[in-house]
This record gives sequence, C-alpha cells and structure tokens, in this order.
Amino acid sequence: MPQKLSIRIDGELVNAVEGQTILQVARANAKCIPTLCYLEGLTAMGGCRLCIVEISGSNRLLPACTTPVQEGMSVITNSPKLLQYRRIAVELLLVERNHICAVCVSNNHCELQDMAKSMGVTNVRYSYNYPKLPVDMSHPRYVLDHNRCILCTRCVRTCAEMEGAHVWDISMRGIQARVISDLNQSWGTAKNCTACGKCIQACPTGALVLKNFAVEEMVKHSDDLTALTMRRGEQI
Repeated sequence: MPQKLSIRIDGELVNAVEGQTILQVARANAKCIPTLCYLEGLTAMGGCRLCIVEISGSNRLLPACTTPVQEGMSVITNSPKLLQYRRIAVELLLVERNHICAVCVSNNHCELQDMAKSMGVTNVRYSYNYPKLPVDMSHPRYVLDHNRCILCTRCVRTCAEMEGAHVWDISMRGIQARVISDLNQSWGTAKNCTACGKCIQACPTGALVLKNFAVEEMVKHSDDLTALTMRRGEQI
C-alpha cells in the first residue's frame, strides 16, 4: 500500500501519497502550476519546463510533472525567479517557429497564446528564427502545420498510449526536430493512422487541426479526457 506523505507547497502543509508527482499533489490542492507538454492521462516528459518549481535544499529548478514527492519536501510554485524563467521559456517557444496568431485557426483557443497572455509576454527579447517549414495537407480530414508546432509530443504520446497506433514520432534533434508520421511519410499515406482525431484534440496550438476551419474557429477540448479516450477508430 502506498505510503502517505506530508509536504509543504507554498508554505501550506498538504497530504500526498508515495509515487505522486509535485504537479499531481499541487493540482489536487488547488495550486496552479503552468504546463504545456503535460496532459493528464499521458506519460509526463517534462519538456516545456514551464512547470519548474523551487525545492528547499536544492539549487536546481525541477519540473513538477516528473519530480516525485518526498516526505518533508517544501515546494515553492510561484516566485519572481520562477516567473522570469517561465517567461523565457514561452519567449523561446514563440521565436523558434512562426506563430502568427492573426491568421491561425486556433487564435484565441491556443494554450501557448493563453500562456503568453497570463505571463504578460507581449513581446520577445530574442531574434525570430523564421524557418520555412512545410504544411502537410495530404490527409483528407486533418492538417499538420510544422510552423505552429512546439514539439510538446502530446500528439506522439496520445497516439501511442491512448490509440495504440504509434503514427507519430520525433525526427532529428535540436532546431531541426520535426514531428513525423509513419517514418517520415506524408500523413495522408500513413497506413497506421485510424483518423480518430485524438492527436488533434491533444495538440495545444494550431499545429494539428481539422480542415475547413477559418481564423479562430478551431476549438479543442484537450482537458476533456473523454474526447481523447473514445473507442478506437471512432470519428471526431
């Protein structure tokens, strides 16, 4: 039986269970920690680094989604230092690709955009990369726009862990990294794709969307796990 633990989050003593992460305990106690790559029900990977927290006795900022709780742990989830680093993370995501909100179908329904607004990121301090990335429209129902992808791998993990199709993966490394389907085939020719649409709902930006939507019309339901755990092959 898992051992019961006691930890402090922002000075408040809360109960936890051995095996839980800091993020799980924080959310269970109405403590807000921002995330982008995390999606409940999927394996946590700690890639976006927005959920970093301060832990007493450690000089490192650790991701709350992958750090397990320990007895007596004292966690700070909100401080000027954390806000500074989180804003840097959001700015770097914005400059890496071409996030032009005014012409995006997910405008005003985008988690990256919402995150930037909540942190007061109205401009960035770094040079934009402006890469010329392709848009895959080969699928009869969906679109993959690499310009808006933040490499959170939510689509990869959703397809593998919930649909069991293993269509998506990450190719190359660093700034050259791309989401690919079926060993870098066009999405429309991906034989493993069941067209279930779970990856569309899991995507936090306008990188994966339904076709025939105009600006601001693409509304996703990433927090609704029932939309992500539909029967295999059922259409959205």
